[in-house]
Amino acid sequence: MDTKRGMDVSRVPRGWTRSVRAVAGDRLAKWAACLPKIAELEPSLEKLADHQLRKESLGLRYRARSGEPLDRLLVEAFALCREAGRRKLGMRHFDVQLLGGAAVHHRSIVEMQTGEGKTLTATLPMYLAAIEGKGAHLATVNDYLARRDAEWMKPLYEALGMTVGIIQGQQPQDDRRKAYACDVTYGTANEMGFDFLRDRLLLRTLSGGQQDLFGQMLGGSAGKSDDPVQRGLHFMLVDEADSILIDEARTPLIISALPGEDEQIAAEAYRWAAEVKSRFVEDEHFEYEHDERSIELSLAGRQLVRGLAKPAAMDRLPLSVIYEYVTRSIKVSREMFLNRQYVVRDGEIVIVDEFTGRLAEGRKWRAGIHQAVEAQEGVEITFATNQAARITVQDLFLRYERLGGMTGTASSSSRELRKIYTVHVEPVPTNRPPVRQQLPTLVFGDAEQKWAGVVDDAVAQHTLGRPVLIGTRSIDKSEKLAGMLAERGAAVTILNAKHVEREAEIVAAAGEMGKITVATNMAGRGTDIRLGPGVLEVGGLHVICTELHEAQRIDRQLIGRCGRQGDPGTYRQFLALDDEILLGGYGPKKSDRLKRRGAEATGPIKGLESVFRKAQQRVERRHFRDRKVMLYHEKERQKVQRQMGQDPYLDTPG
Repeated sequence: MDTKRGMDVSRVPRGWTRSVRAVAGDRLAKWAACLPKIAELEPSLEKLADHQLRKESLGLRYRARSGEPLDRLLVEAFALCREAGRRKLGMRHFDVQLLGGAAVHHRSIVEMQTGEGKTLTATLPMYLAAIEGKGAHLATVNDYLARRDAEWMKPLYEALGMTVGIIQGQQPQDDRRKAYACDVTYGTANEMGFDFLRDRLLLRTLSGGQQDLFGQMLGGSAGKSDDPVQRGLHFMLVDEADSILIDEARTPLIISALPGEDEQIAAEAYRWAAEVKSRFVEDEHFEYEHDERSIELSLAGRQLVRGLAKPAAMDRLPLSVIYEYVTRSIKVSREMFLNRQYVVRDGEIVIVDEFTGRLAEGRKWRAGIHQAVEAQEGVEITFATNQAARITVQDLFLRYERLGGMTGTASSSSRELRKIYTVHVEPVPTNRPPVRQQLPTLVFGDAEQKWAGVVDDAVAQHTLGRPVLIGTRSIDKSEKLAGMLAERGAAVTILNAKHVEREAEIVAAAGEMGKITVATNMAGRGTDIRLGPGVLEVGGLHVICTELHEAQRIDRQLIGRCGRQGDPGTYRQFLALDDEILLGGYGPKKSDRLKRRGAEATGPIKGLESVFRKAQQRVERRHFRDRKVMLYHEKERQKVQRQMGQDPYLDTPG
């Protein structure tokens, strides 16, 4: 969001409401009818002193807590919020932002383009929900964004008599309790989910009249510290909703109890499997099922397992379990790569989130995959411990009384969001007409030709003085491309999970004249790229996409870095016939045919762009099916456990 240009305090042009209605859908058009009423209140609110503005807000809170419906208070609440933003932040909500706020209040996921001010828009439904006195939560993708947005908007909330809390990782329980007691609370989905689980464990402990091991883990002393930190799940606004509600949906949040007794045997088995996996040959010792990504040992493979020397500790393991260690190790060697899916840091495996490009601190792969990766890299093997409590991100947000969200890319996932979360997706018109230009897509025979084309395009734009942002899918590819650009004499800045501490600084400078930034997906979330002096005149930011992601939304996030708030900008997609998306979408046979065709090409190939789009759509459909199946099984499991009188969050099988 641009504090200089995007949210100035000038008046909205006459007739703006009519233009909003012209491009909005039926639901948005209905909410747009509130805009003239909000505008009517503005002159009288501007005349109020600060303490009078707070008094008006307190009056609104009293009416809400007396039972007056929030829908009837929306106009006054939004008018107060707009005036507080104008006074305390120098940012006056645009009509399209008021429209977005109304949509979120009415249980919608709003799609607002990059640079349209989602951070400021969020204050509208958050304030309206908070006046009921039950708390309003905003979940975003990481601690940095949660703290940044909360501190940025805090003067607005305080001008209206609201308190603001922030939830951060490694935060003491007492501080969390105070943060949740505030009128509005910012945090991450993961932290809020873990707090829900910890509270549930504490309540079970307290109801049992004793302090168990988990109580000791949380601090031990009785009294106030044993009280739950949350005070109910009332209203949730999910920032970057598609990332959290879809990409993170398959990741369960798990609190572990003490581990079992067989760790040493398991460690020996993981290390042994990592040592012998190279002796197993595809189609001779095992078959790889591409669609399911599964390994099946053949008769020859099982005979090889039985004949190999094994550590004495493994004598206690049945053969069927040893087969699983081998197949898991082979699977990891085929699918998990250093500086793509994970990095090694301080002797530990840290997952790189495939959708955000950021390090997923504390997360582990399930079903022994994490331990197999540790064995593959030769680091200390940690263990999947027993579960004390478990909840999925999907289930957490479905427990809120009201759910809304914001993102820059949700339209392509509207069906899934509506089906699973019963929310509508509402695209909100931009404040200024977008002038982003798509340049022709270039398809090359192989990756080497593609990377050479990317370098040529970047250097050509750099010569004009334009800033260039190049998006890659993985850390290793970003570093390879940066090296190729450096060989051409270009100064390059790299933004990936290895440089996370400098992320905001790198993104802030990416729009300066002549800057070349090579980034993974993390450049597409949370922080706008503002253009430096003179950049508008040379054509704005140029974005280069080097590969299709498994979700079209991720590509759109990268493209959305340019052409924000009516700025000029261009983007171009580079593709190659050995890209991973073709293997994922079509399987090995068709993918190999396309690779052979590419091997004969010496320059850009025309007419194949649709092949890549169809592959991407097939991958997206498969992931959608996987999420639906997971949700179905999760609901069935919970149903059975409730029938048995169990708590589905605390009595989860490991």
